[in-house]
Amino acid sequence: MIDNSNFDIDAVMKTVGAVGANYPEGSPEDEALRIVSVALLYVRDMQKLDDYREYFRKFFTGKPLTLVQTFETREEGDAWLASGSAKDGDWVKIAGRGFIVINALKGLKFIPARLPEELGLPDSK
Repeated sequence: MIDNSNFDIDAVMKTVGAVGANYPEGSPEDEALRIVSVALLYVRDMQKLDDYREYFRKFFTGKPLTLVQTFETREEGDAWLASGSAKDGDWVKIAGRGFIVINALKGLKFIPARLPEELGLPDSK
């Protein structure tokens, strides 16, 4: 389901905790999951969860998710990433797999993401 803006925050936190149990304490993954968890709790504690739910809904239903680039090989994708043309949030396809560009501590990098056809969205590359 693409738009689950009425998510159960406690179920989400339980899932994040289960995923986090797969990574050693202090690892980049552990830190990222902890940051995400605290951000979601902050939104709830500040009584902005309804605003976040609306943002979440609009994010998935109100703006198109489109591929910015398609590459045959990871090397081509890495070269594009290193060229300075990539931006945080860019969605790309590399060797048939989806990735999103994120601004990590050591610069931009790819993280796996589902492709438009896997999400039931039109691919407008």
